[in-house]
Amino acid sequence: MKQYSVDERGYYGEFGGAFIPEILHKCVTDLKKAYLPIMESSKFQQDFNKLLQDYVGRPSPLYLSRQLSERFGAKIYLKREDLNHTGAHKINNTIGQILIAREMGKTRIIAETGAGQHGVATATVCALMQMPCTVYMGETDVKRQQVNVKKMEMLGATVVPVTSGNMTLKDATNEAIRDWCSHPSDTHYIIGSTIGPHPYPDMVARLQSVISKEIKVQLTEKEGRDYPNYLVACVGGGSNAAGTIYEYLDNDNVKIILAEAGGKGVESGESAATIHLGTAGVLHGCRTLLMQTEDGQITEPYSISAGLDYPGIGPIHANLAKQKRAEVLAVNDDEALKAAFELTRREGIIPALESAHALAALEKVTFMPDDIVVLTLSGRGDKDLETYFKYEGHY
Repeated sequence: MKQYSVDERGYYGEFGGAFIPEILHKCVTDLKKAYLPIMESSKFQQDFNKLLQDYVGRPSPLYLSRQLSERFGAKIYLKREDLNHTGAHKINNTIGQILIAREMGKTRIIAETGAGQHGVATATVCALMQMPCTVYMGETDVKRQQVNVKKMEMLGATVVPVTSGNMTLKDATNEAIRDWCSHPSDTHYIIGSTIGPHPYPDMVARLQSVISKEIKVQLTEKEGRDYPNYLVACVGGGSNAAGTIYEYLDNDNVKIILAEAGGKGVESGESAATIHLGTAGVLHGCRTLLMQTEDGQITEPYSISAGLDYPGIGPIHANLAKQKRAEVLAVNDDEALKAAFELTRREGIIPALESAHALAALEKVTFMPDDIVVLTLSGRGDKDLETYFKYEGHY
């Protein structure tokens, strides 16, 4: 049986590892030693599950979409992560990480954010646990996600606009790492996706795996079997996708479809389709596929969706693509917008722009009538309303 899980060195095949400055070595090593014993302890399990249930509102529903099913000729279920507290899957991870940080005696939290959803989820759990919180956010994203910035500030977080690079997620991550280097002993960095040095990709995937654990139970109730034929999710850094597929990696009956951001077209020079365009390199602490020039300079990514606008990809997904375990489709801005407006008008659900990329991927797959498909609707569209209002009438 092929193994798609992380190995003891922190690698998924040739991707992963921990490439970090000397000053962070102790932080990362301490976390690596602590995360599994803490997560496997009954105290953590109890606290985590209780908060997921009573605070986040889990389990999130598995909803059979009649109109999508009719349109694509298969049974299409939506895993409704958009219904979680704070409006996305991000909260699953931040609750878990703040419990780990607290157990490790950390007293200050930092985070990076692109679309602002991870920033809001981090600020939320910091308010819940009464811990100080600093969120780094590229100035481009600060401008296009004003509501989320105001929410974070209302929750008590300090939002620091980052003005280097093209002022998006990559640059926010750089600044967060700099902060961490300056405060290694008391600070825990809550990374929002399955990226960063080991153990982050594995820790985040495990915390998000609640999504696929629930899918198993819910499909058993609805279909009499615990696996679908297809799992579909959007992928930027890759945490909602990792959570969706986690329990099914070794089940060959389950096909994995990942939708990445094609921007204005994969070959347009304005894209964030890392798996299509990327080559192996090191960024933000791990070896993965990156959009980069021949001499290793990062190429600026572009996507209409702030949450997919990242020049790398989680090492777990880089490996799944390389091993052909996952099929990765590039979805451009236009296709995502069209899918978003269609779901809104036909189903009464306004999806996040990120999730709309997964919805648009359905167009690119041919299903059989008895196929069961589970698509993770990773977030709701509140944060993208400005963009939707701009394009209303075009679709």
